[in-house]
Amino acid sequence: MSEEVLRLEGIYPPVPTPFDTEGRVATNALTENLLFLNQYKLRGYIVLGSNGELISLNDRERLQVLEAARAAIPSDKLMVAGTGCQSTAMTVELTRDAAKIGADAVLVLNPSYYKGQMTPGVLLRHFHAVADASPIPVILYNMPACTGIDLSAETVALIAKHENIIGIKDSGGNVVKIGDMRRLTNRDFQVLAGSASFLLPALSMGAVGGVLALANIAPAQCLSIREHFLKGEIDQARDLQVQMIPVNNAVTKGWGVPALKEAMDMLDTYGGPPRLPLLPLSEERKHELKIILREAEVLRETP
Repeated sequence: MSEEVLRLEGIYPPVPTPFDTEGRVATNALTENLLFLNQYKLRGYIVLGSNGELISLNDRERLQVLEAARAAIPSDKLMVAGTGCQSTAMTVELTRDAAKIGADAVLVLNPSYYKGQMTPGVLLRHFHAVADASPIPVILYNMPACTGIDLSAETVALIAKHENIIGIKDSGGNVVKIGDMRRLTNRDFQVLAGSASFLLPALSMGAVGGVLALANIAPAQCLSIREHFLKGEIDQARDLQVQMIPVNNAVTKGWGVPALKEAMDMLDTYGGPPRLPLLPLSEERKHELKIILREAEVLRETP
């Protein structure tokens, strides 16, 4: 990899945006959560990603979150800002704002509202326009569960020809496609697993790290999976990967952001409520979540 390309290797929590009981952005809680996570050897953070409830924030709140995060993230950890909007112009504007605030890179989710018209050619033009306008590197974000669009390896390879597009966070879970992306792109292009559910398989196919919701509540375990892999300790990496699957499922595709925030509260960081229309977990789900956390030894307390 050339020295000019920002190196992404490592683990990134996509940090939730905390809200108080009145539904306002709680920047003090965000600061405290980041100070806690700063104790770990994380490569950086995704701010305003899917877990950051980007789509539920207004323009002022988005900048407020970015400014608070930048102040709490040390210079040796990357701040990657989620800036994907439904129009190219809005994405460019938020990208430029994030750069001014001090983001090291941006993570750009593809537009999806007019899904039927989001052809490879349209997406190529969109991402290249954003990359042309961005003063900082661009990372593609593939999240078919939310957008209904799964960027193919071939489409990613075409988009990746832009020199300011340095990688992708792929949350689709198709490890064969991860291998194809590594095969079809140049060596400077970096792939990040978009979920802890397939971190180890993704690493084995050439991913350089992961953007993992699980890393908000189990950062040590996520880091250990990658460290074991890098040391060739595959059995240990696999055992830990398997141990974390139920927890990861609960706070991602199972119960989503509300469960992640509830787990953070259980672990003495601040999760707080999600923003409507998302609802907090029911008491029954909270009980189930606590059992899952205990069984995976993420939550260590007596019943």
